Amino acid sequence: MQLSFSTNAFTRHPLTEAVTAIAAIGYQGVEILADKPHLFASEAGPDFIGQLRELLTKSQLAVANINANTVCGYYNRPFWEPLFEPSLANPDPEARRWRLQYTKDSIDIARALGANVVSVTSGRMIPGLLPLESLAILRDSMAEVLAHAEQAGVRVGIEYEPGLLIENCGELITFLETMDSPWLGANLDLGHGHVAGEDLPTVIATLGEKIFHVHLEDIRAGKHFHLIPGEGTLEFEPILSALASQSYGGYVTVELYSYPHRAEEAARQAWHYLMQFPHWQ
Repeated sequence: MQLSFSTNAFTRHPLTEAVTAIAAIGYQGVEILADKPHLFASEAGPDFIGQLRELLTKSQLAVANINANTVCGYYNRPFWEPLFEPSLANPDPEARRWRLQYTKDSIDIARALGANVVSVTSGRMIPGLLPLESLAILRDSMAEVLAHAEQAGVRVGIEYEPGLLIENCGELITFLETMDSPWLGANLDLGHGHVAGEDLPTVIATLGEKIFHVHLEDIRAGKHFHLIPGEGTLEFEPILSALASQSYGGYVTVELYSYPHRAEEAARQAWHYLMQFPHWQ
């Protein structure tokens, strides 16, 4: 396993500053936020991607994941209530078409930057639409996304989260079995599993080789607020041991979007805490 950090903690800084800071701390990888103010896929031209690729090479950072979960840039505002919308399960055909293209663009960017995973969410449940109806829409959308992903050689990881259409491990497993694609797996946020009351080593064993990428943060008192590792109640040794027992060889990305006011400090503190465990390559 290798340790990386997400740029979504650095939303008060340009992407170049975030990458430079993350590399200087010692992380081996970086997850890039595919949203404003960092890399809004709809507007990221070849010159920007080329310059970013050069910076990553100079910084000796691999791209662990392209995080295409949120699209604040769709609304051209720094925050908006439907944070994950429009999603791949959105019932509005025009809005859903926009998200489909955005996801494909993110996959193309991942390929250009040497990343083999793009993360997405299922989106929220929509009032007036039964969850089963939303899942049917999501299946149709995902089939189109996966066809593009296969051509690009980039895998897609769904991140489940309490309150979303797919909100726990069981629901994700069911969806993965329905799609039955080697290009679709889990972007496993372990904090989300903890909030859902799941036994995390069991979740890891259940998902097994379908874990494409991992998000890690600390949680306290079951509250969904991302904390710096070591400041909550998550037990990291059993989690990391479970990943190692599954021979997970990908990236574990620390995701601390809740610390934009002190992103570099949070990244450094997390790195020092997590490096005490013996599971890193």
